[in-house]
Amino acid sequence: MSAQCCAGQLACCCGSAGCSLCCGCCPKIRQSRSTRFMYALYFILVVVLCCIMMSPTVASKMKEHIPFYEDICKGIKAGDTCEKLVGYSAVYRVCFGMACFFFIFCLLTLNVSNSRSCRAYIHNGFWFFKLLLLGAMCSGAFFIPDQETFLNAWRYVGAVGAFLFIGIQLILLVEFAHKWNKNWTAGTAHNKLWYAALALVTLTMYSIAAGGLILMAVFYTQQDGCLQNKILLGVNGGLCLLISLVAISPCVQNRQPHSGLLQSGLISCYVTYLTFSALSSKPEEVVLDKHGKNITICAPDFGQDLYRDENLVTGLGTFLLFACILYSCLTSTTRSSSDALQGRHAAPELEVARCCFCFGPYGEDTEEQRNMKEGPGVIYDEKKSTVYSYSYFHCVFFLASLYVMMTVTNWFNYESANIETFFSGSWSIFWVKMASCWMCVLLYLWTLVAPLCCPTRQFYV
Repeated sequence: MSAQCCAGQLACCCGSAGCSLCCGCCPKIRQSRSTRFMYALYFILVVVLCCIMMSPTVASKMKEHIPFYEDICKGIKAGDTCEKLVGYSAVYRVCFGMACFFFIFCLLTLNVSNSRSCRAYIHNGFWFFKLLLLGAMCSGAFFIPDQETFLNAWRYVGAVGAFLFIGIQLILLVEFAHKWNKNWTAGTAHNKLWYAALALVTLTMYSIAAGGLILMAVFYTQQDGCLQNKILLGVNGGLCLLISLVAISPCVQNRQPHSGLLQSGLISCYVTYLTFSALSSKPEEVVLDKHGKNITICAPDFGQDLYRDENLVTGLGTFLLFACILYSCLTSTTRSSSDALQGRHAAPELEVARCCFCFGPYGEDTEEQRNMKEGPGVIYDEKKSTVYSYSYFHCVFFLASLYVMMTVTNWFNYESANIETFFSGSWSIFWVKMASCWMCVLLYLWTLVAPLCCPTRQFYV
């Protein structure tokens, strides 16, 4: 349905005839969803362009197969072989244009409460002109004077924005853990089977976390050496144990009766995943064996054959990575996520236990649907109020643009970065993932101890 609605939106850019033809055969979709998918499509287009710019293989293929390639490069003043249009500096410029695009719309849509205002019409329409604006901003970044100073300054802005994007995702993860436990705990007052569901899920998550740490200890350490891996596994395993003990400690339970092992189990699973991802991102450690041959240590041996087809691994890994980024952007821009970041929570007594608690209960949209207005192929569901915060939506995509820029250019190892070696290992990526792991633990611990540190304030988690 999302692809069809985007096609309808694009057809409307070309005129009323194309719009009517496309919308006539598409199922109806809410305006709030189609708008978000259109911005996501723009985001994907720029991300694909960045990946192409970071690929030496694509650059060499273009040079071989495009007629008069060097003449074209000289004509657009991009260098003899278009070297100004490839590499990390080109990605910095393109992402600067995309970040500016979303930042401008973030400011433009501040305090928009419904879709009837002029600013809301701009947000929800004019797709062809917005595509031209995005292209103009990405192209205009190549004409910024004093490029060296710009790139050095923009690199640090990108790093700050990327860490803020990671921080938002971690906050929402912690909030998700608390919301899950609170929702299912509310069901125990009416049906004791919810206790069984809580116990089963908690046991499963702790089994995954413990099993993952044990497997990493087997495959990423050796009896002699691999001291760093051993220390990190010990530290992260100890942190998982710490947050579990704190979550069920009497002092925390007195202030937060809804605190339990479900939340700490989920955070432990995420810590285990980040630890595995970080260890997989480390550069290979190669030593000479007794026969004088190079061997890789502190890494599983069975994974070597998986990396022979570099193009397949790079393509699949890049697709999965940016699919996750896009999913994070779309899920973290809902109204509930925005409220969570601003500290607005529903009262515990209003919770209705549901297996799929992320979605509203059946029938809760009845009043909203009565206020909808239907058009050709589009359901206008924001006449009374907006479904999500427009400004917050663009802010998240602004930060995601910076995160993509830093990720594609290998964070602070940008000079040697290219997309073909994206998954070959980097110390920058390793430490970013480890820092994210520890930041997640600290955020969760803060939600547990904050009521103890500030007893006069009211906390809802």
